[in-house]
Amino acid sequence: MKSVQEQLALIRRGVHQIVPEEELVKKLERSIQTGKPLRVKYGIDPTGIDVHLGHTVPLRKLRLFQELGHQAVLIIGNYTALVGDPSGRDQTRAKLTQEQVEANALDYLKQISKIIDIDKTEVTRNGDWFKRFSFLDALDLMRKITVQRMLERDDFTKRREKGTPIYLHECLYPLMQGWDSVEIRADIELGGTEQLYSLLVGRELQVDQGQEPQICLTMPILRGLDGQQKMGKSLGNYIGVAMPPQEMMDKVMSIPDELLRDWFELLTDRPADQVAVLCDPTQGNPRDSKLELGRDITASYYGQQAGDAAKAEWTKKNSLRQDPSDIEDFKLSAADLSDGQVCVCKLLVLLGWAKSNNEARRAVEGGGVNFGPDRTKCADPKANIAVTDGLIIRFGRKIARLRID
Repeated sequence: MKSVQEQLALIRRGVHQIVPEEELVKKLERSIQTGKPLRVKYGIDPTGIDVHLGHTVPLRKLRLFQELGHQAVLIIGNYTALVGDPSGRDQTRAKLTQEQVEANALDYLKQISKIIDIDKTEVTRNGDWFKRFSFLDALDLMRKITVQRMLERDDFTKRREKGTPIYLHECLYPLMQGWDSVEIRADIELGGTEQLYSLLVGRELQVDQGQEPQICLTMPILRGLDGQQKMGKSLGNYIGVAMPPQEMMDKVMSIPDELLRDWFELLTDRPADQVAVLCDPTQGNPRDSKLELGRDITASYYGQQAGDAAKAEWTKKNSLRQDPSDIEDFKLSAADLSDGQVCVCKLLVLLGWAKSNNEARRAVEGGGVNFGPDRTKCADPKANIAVTDGLIIRFGRKIARLRID
């Protein structure tokens, strides 16, 4: 097992807060002395079916603790998902059924196994203990926190000031998350910066139950493809870990330059000195840095060969202006042709690249259409294109190989 300082150096990377850090040092020291691994908790509510890169930030940290010899404990929040985490939310989450949550949980585990060693992870559902709770047990749990303190939460404060409803069941969420820590006797809990309140509630409940309190380790919120808002499925600004390699690479290449450092630090294992160079605009082109980032991320889920291939394919399509390796065929019937030719506007409509002849005419006049190996431009909306079997036509990023049926 690595020394305390070696472990701390790795743990601190990409971390926002360690509360309190001095207690973490003591836990690590004791772990080394006794040979007993720390129990590191991360909870995830299966509210949807896509695990995205935002989820992987704490999951990657959980994997790090596994690599350091500690015990990863994954809580599938099948009961907390029914409440809905209010952290960082400006409105109440949509209600889910138990059947929806359980179906989502199965998909989550498949995707999470791409990130952590699921065979060495202690996986449990918090419904295992909450389904045994009586109403009196719930009342006893609610006695552990005051309404005044609950309303001090930043997200609740904002909603109260805006007049947005705060429902009573939402106030149970931090207590439920905290009780999870009691049940599994967590030494450390991982979460986003917006979850610090709930993580601290876990410490208090552990002390109340005579346990040593957990360490709260929070990580920054990953900004999505738009560079502004938190990565999320509802916003559509996300990259799912189950996306095909090339789609993953293409989406990474679309991020704003200012996200480079955060994404390298939170989503890759690149050494800090390399990250510093890749994120220094005076050292090179941000596009080249994104290519390295995209390769690293893609390789994390599909292997180094897939990462290299995705990088090469993107370069081929965009930098070298070569056609992609995988081009979709489109069949043209004889009825679509006149003496082996077709009007360019009619072709765009047939391909589904324009909804009408007027839209097709504007596209052609804009100079975005070309065809053939020499990329012959077509800017005349009245022009006819001589179609041969296998002719490639392009419009912006759209491309098709024409086949004569």
